Amino acid sequence: MTGSDVRVRRVYEPPSADDGTRVLVDRLWPRGLSKEAARVDAWPKDLTPSTELRRWYHASSDDFEEFARRYESELAAPQAAVALDGVRTLTEAGRVTLLTAAKDPDHSHTAVLRRLLLA
Repeated sequence: MTGSDVRVRRVYEPPSADDGTRVLVDRLWPRGLSKEAARVDAWPKDLTPSTELRRWYHASSDDFEEFARRYESELAAPQAAVALDGVRTLTEAGRVTLLTAAKDPDHSHTAVLRRLLLA
């Protein structure tokens, strides 16, 4: 089953042996974290929300559903769709852990990505 094992974790949490493929899904590298400590296997920047969308959401973070709708529209763009397919391919090989610096991953782009990967 495609995308059957997708986790979301904060990138600041220590890596776990059972994380599988660790995919950073933030546009910017996490502040104060070394590449060695992060143990990131992939960083598909085309999969991340646009700067404009991130700024809009930070200004009106109480509207997650609208953010999710706008983000899904961005993911339909050719480069983002290719990046999403790349992560979907990784899920076929085993567990994928989506990494983010977001303080509330359940109300961030990672929740949208996880839902799409599990669909």
